[in-house]
Amino acid sequence: MPFGNTHNKYKMNYKCDEEYPDLSKHNNHMAKVLTKELYEQLRGKETPSGFTLDDCIQTGVDNPGHPYIMTVGCVAGDEESYTVFGGLFDPVIRDRHGGYKPTDKHKTDLNHENLKGGDDLDPNYVLSSRVRTGRSIKGYTLPPHCSRGERRAVENLSITALNSLTGEFKGKYYPLKNMTDAEQQQLIDDHFLFDKPVSPLLLASGMARDWPDARGIWHNDNKTFLVWVNEEDHLRVISMQKGGNMKEVFRRFCVGLQKIEEIFKKAGHPFSWNEHLGYILTCPSNLGTGLRGGVHVKLPHLSKHAKFEEILTRLRLQKRGTGGQRWRCRKRRPRPLCPHHLWGVFGGGGESRRYLDRPLQTLRKLEVGC
Repeated sequence: MPFGNTHNKYKMNYKCDEEYPDLSKHNNHMAKVLTKELYEQLRGKETPSGFTLDDCIQTGVDNPGHPYIMTVGCVAGDEESYTVFGGLFDPVIRDRHGGYKPTDKHKTDLNHENLKGGDDLDPNYVLSSRVRTGRSIKGYTLPPHCSRGERRAVENLSITALNSLTGEFKGKYYPLKNMTDAEQQQLIDDHFLFDKPVSPLLLASGMARDWPDARGIWHNDNKTFLVWVNEEDHLRVISMQKGGNMKEVFRRFCVGLQKIEEIFKKAGHPFSWNEHLGYILTCPSNLGTGLRGGVHVKLPHLSKHAKFEEILTRLRLQKRGTGGQRWRCRKRRPRPLCPHHLWGVFGGGGESRRYLDRPLQTLRKLEVGC
């Protein structure tokens, strides 16, 4: 939970040895980086909004992680966190994003016309496709640190912006706090609803404070473009549809996201961005484009195979069960900060075959052979 400035100064009455957390059994990027010397160097600092080093690392301290799964272990409370606590975040970002250096520049390309292929993923196996990202509104602290008033201001700005969309993006906002039973059930049936986080990583970071106050879901009338407001980030933008036409999903994603960004910018509230980190988000793992892509596939036979997990790992895919033999698969933790990350995931030129079609073709062949 975020501490105020006075509390942080009070902690300075204690020596570094007395305040330094026990990270001896931890397996996360924060614990790997945060030496006692670095803790001493940064513990007295705070951002202009009052976010401290202990606020950044608390989620990683409370959640040691899995012996074989390296988690991040730290969050940002505002845009300034990444510079004030650069001694922590820079090496975490380097490790998490494949050697990305403090001097590197981020390049974002959201021109959907550059995507070749991806419009013919096998419909016999691919049930639905989706692309998502997060965005933060400049001038407001991030969910681990924001006040109730800030969170409500972000919601009000988002409602105004999203409700001004027209054409294929015309839609409606549903606040979690005032949602009717019928609306809630419909959103559950549509697989749109997000509930209070139960992950210890999110809870320890302070993201779920005051739930469900100022949280909600907006979606277009066609139910193919939706935005979560005030979950892990200010905005979580998602494009999705049934079938395997990822190219169409990505087109809608790019066009809709650009429209939203233009509306916020005209209102004097651009998204948080800089040339080094790209789009600023709560978790260092999502910096850059913040882009994730995935498909919902049906694998009734292969999913029962003893080496199913190993197969997915070799294909650099992650899975999430959705019931029965249906699985949601996505590329295993891509590197959003890579200058050409967008086409590293969806493929520029012929790359979509390598990053999308080929892993799915392999799954299909294995499914048939089971």
